[in-house]
Amino acid sequence: MLSYPEIDPILFQLGPLKVHWYGVMYLVGFSLVWWLGSQRAKREDAIITPAQMSDLVFYGALGVVLGARLGYVLFYDLPTYIASPLAIFQVWRGGMSFHGGLIGVLVAMWLYARKINRGFFEVTDFIAPFVPLGLGAGRIGNFINGELWGRPTDLPWGMVFPHAGDMLRHPSQLYQAALEGATLFIILWLFSKRPRPTMAVSGLFLIGYGTFRFLIEFVREPDKHLGFVAFDWITMGQLLTLPMILAGGVLMGLAYYLRPVGQTTKNSTD
Repeated sequence: MLSYPEIDPILFQLGPLKVHWYGVMYLVGFSLVWWLGSQRAKREDAIITPAQMSDLVFYGALGVVLGARLGYVLFYDLPTYIASPLAIFQVWRGGMSFHGGLIGVLVAMWLYARKINRGFFEVTDFIAPFVPLGLGAGRIGNFINGELWGRPTDLPWGMVFPHAGDMLRHPSQLYQAALEGATLFIILWLFSKRPRPTMAVSGLFLIGYGTFRFLIEFVREPDKHLGFVAFDWITMGQLLTLPMILAGGVLMGLAYYLRPVGQTTKNSTD
């Protein structure tokens, strides 16, 4: 058994202003994406310039926050927010959907690609390897908030989470930070070190995230108000993830079998 660290979700307070760890972790994630993206953008073959990187992250941040919040409201807890609409704006309490955030980011990248006169998948291939860093930071924020805990376990690293009863539970937030964050980042970073066909990096991201999320859902406690949504074992997270894996496979297939030979995304990181 591991002890859950009792961390105050509020990092500090200045009068009525409260700075929450959850928001700070989002800032950390965006900062990492900006820094690594700026390093890659210095290469001669990069499709994004260092000067454009700040705008790219700004567009992405808006897409993440707006999409993730609206996605959670629509996919996970619509009746609650219909009854209390102002609660939609209380993002510091958690309640962000990755799948909604992904949709928001895709819309933002489409708009930004049009702005700089680049192809949509050129932009998504460029940014995809950095996205797991933001995902990992967000999961650490979930852990600090003591939310999205795992199912009961008797494994030696089980934890007792506040507001989750006295049972030992999987620290599923840390599993997600390790797999969807660190591991997926390494996979995409290594894969994109060499020029790849356009859409390949984006496709691998969808397959990698979708696979890791689908597996982790087996040890993550389903949302209480939703439970299992099909066959007494499929969760909402798994249901929303299956189209991602399928779409990733389609993109990889198109990238390697339908694109002209030699047409690649110039996104080498070496």
